Amino acid sequence: MNKIFYFLFILSIPLYSQIKFEFDGQLMGQSNVSTSKNTTTFIGTRYLPVLNFNTKSDSILSAFSIEISGNLNFSRLSIPNNEIEIQSSIDPYRIWLRYQINKWEFRAGLQKIDFGVAQLLRPIQWFNQIDPRDPLGLTNGVYGLLVRHYFKNNSNLWFWGLYGNEKQRGFDALPTIKNMPEYGGRFQTFVPKGEAAISYNFRKAGLVESNNLSGYETPEHRIGFDLKLDLGFGLWTETTYIHKLKNVGLLTNQFLLNLGIDYTFGIGNGLTFSKEYLYYRSMDNELKESINRGISALNLSYPLNIFSSLNALVYHQWNNNNQTFLLNYQHQFNNLSGFLIFYYNPDVVQGIQQNEIFRSFAGPGIQLLLVYNH
Repeated sequence: MNKIFYFLFILSIPLYSQIKFEFDGQLMGQSNVSTSKNTTTFIGTRYLPVLNFNTKSDSILSAFSIEISGNLNFSRLSIPNNEIEIQSSIDPYRIWLRYQINKWEFRAGLQKIDFGVAQLLRPIQWFNQIDPRDPLGLTNGVYGLLVRHYFKNNSNLWFWGLYGNEKQRGFDALPTIKNMPEYGGRFQTFVPKGEAAISYNFRKAGLVESNNLSGYETPEHRIGFDLKLDLGFGLWTETTYIHKLKNVGLLTNQFLLNLGIDYTFGIGNGLTFSKEYLYYRSMDNELKESINRGISALNLSYPLNIFSSLNALVYHQWNNNNQTFLLNYQHQFNNLSGFLIFYYNPDVVQGIQQNEIFRSFAGPGIQLLLVYNH
């Protein structure tokens, strides 16, 4: 992959007359205090430096760009019994190059691939782990090649090929087999009063052999459909069906269906209400055994003024009546943003795609997040 970047970069230099470098970044500080019986204190800092290289040719029809971003993290976690856990890491966050010509876009490297219409409970969150409780929406990327074509009627066609992404993402029941490629595509078009899309992905999933346990792998097909309409209020649906060719019990088939609605009321500065319901079913090939779950989410957002806002988020897990609450106050100070978050998380959270970038803990707690952009 590095040789491909270098080769394309060298070839592009003579073709361009305008070269522009940009360096920016995002520095975050996070403090978290859980007020449950097992009090947990967390202090962490994260820096995401970003180097952008952009060129434009004499013709406005083509452009070439590179983005290189790192993820520098340090944290200190204090848990009961006076135990302290310190972690630090330096990892790549984004490393990709992009070439655009006419109606085509080619992007290769470590990148974010995200699509779908659902906001909170997302069946087509196939390639990331965006946590809806995270006000920044951070997520790890995937390694691969993404090709997009844009038609004159604003429809678009995607193709992707991914490699070296063995971590579980979204609602993956099993991780991807290491060093096995996956591929797929998506077609998105406009329909009366909205837009619709169909997506497909193929990969090999399974478990590697470890600790005297035999591993296994199985081809997996998944297909997704999403539709969003503007009827004076927003109305959408998003669904995914995942099928593994080998019978691996209750993990063989997964069906996820999201139904959502949102509306902005003319109250004060405008109160935005959004509601989603997710139905989840996992079953074996003979459809004799299954697991059924229902999860609902409610989000309320209200701008206090041009600098600050309030956001409330509630999740309800219908199979066990567990609930997640979050109240977030945000204020903007030029390049500095502050978030004061009051929350309650149950011990087991379903329907939320958690990741290691945004840290949240069980029980009631308070979280302070400061973000400086330069």
